[in-house]
Formats: sequence, structure tokens, C-alpha cells
Amino acid sequence: MSELLAADPVIDGRRVLIHEMDGPALVLGSAQRRAPEAAVPAGMELVRRRSGGGAVLLRPGDVVWVDVLLPRGDPLWVDDVGRSTWWLGDVWSAALGDLGLTTAVHRGPMVSTRWSDRVCFAGVGPGEVLLEGRKVVGISQRRDRLGSRFQCAALLRWAVSEMVGLFDLSPADEATRELQGAAAGLPVDGAALVAAVLNRLP
Repeated sequence: MSELLAADPVIDGRRVLIHEMDGPALVLGSAQRRAPEAAVPAGMELVRRRSGGGAVLLRPGDVVWVDVLLPRGDPLWVDDVGRSTWWLGDVWSAALGDLGLTTAVHRGPMVSTRWSDRVCFAGVGPGEVLLEGRKVVGISQRRDRLGSRFQCAALLRWAVSEMVGLFDLSPADEATRELQGAAAGLPVDGAALVAAVLNRLP
């Protein structure tokens, strides 16, 4: 996973990168200060992505991770960072609709909570996807002079207790309750979701 996230690929056209995990990893946001090395169990990789936001816990079968590369000047390009992810959220929402789920795309400003600086799925950003009010798809991006790399994580299982333990969130009972209300795992097959997203991407 570290090799996939360490460097930005050259954005020379629309591209989709589908990441398959062969082991667990805790992925920290680019500006995240608290890296809980001591709490990370043996066998779990601790890596930092080059886009912003809080941490995402990746385990095979628990998260679908897809990067979308979009060059500047593309018809889908939006200069306004606050609106630039809306179209991609619509893609994920439509794909989930094809799998029988009704979701909503957040088009407001960033919604932060007391945990969201550490845990990605504790907050909601523009373009991210909600199921019954709980976040199921997170989207972050990194821009350079060539375009944007959108990093998308769709939850298939929400490991609340593990995130509380990894970041020593306190009081633990409040953190657990609030995180359970903030996000949810999707009741879909990961491969089917990837296929649906690819089918919906322009």
C-alpha cells in the first residue's frame, strides 16, 4: 500500500486506479499530526497518503479503494475545490443505486466533528456519499498543475471499536457511539461495487 500512495502518478488523461489490499493498513491524511505508531498492531502497515483528511483503516474485504485521475481542462474539471468532487459523488451514488441502495451526495461545506481530524469517516466533506445520513464513501483529493487525484474509499465494514482503540479516543463510550452514528458499512459485494462504479464513470 505504501508504494501506491507514496508518489502521485502523472495525470495525462482520465484514469482509474483500483487498489487491491493484501494486508491491513492504517492510512493517515497528509496533514494528520497524530500518528499512533505505538497502537498499531504487528502486521499492520502505517502509511501516509498525499491527500488530506483523517485516517482510513484498510483491511482486505472491508474497504473498496479507487483513485480517479482527472486532468485540468477536462470537461469534468471544476476550479472550485468545494464543488470539484460533486460529479464523482454522483457516480458513486448512481453505482450504489444500481445495487439497490438509495444514497445522497453531500453538497454543503465540510462538516467536522471532534473526531474527524483523526478519523476520516467521522466527518463529511463535499461530494461524499451518505446512506441514511451516515457516510459510506469518502473522497479526498490532491491537485497539482496537471490535474487532480481523487482518492475514494467505500466502507464495506465500519470497524468502530478498532478505530477508537488505535487513536485512544476518549471517552471511549462517547467516541464509539458517535462514530457508529457517523458512518456505516455498505451491504454490497466489493467486486460488484467496483463494476458498478466503472460502468457509471463518464
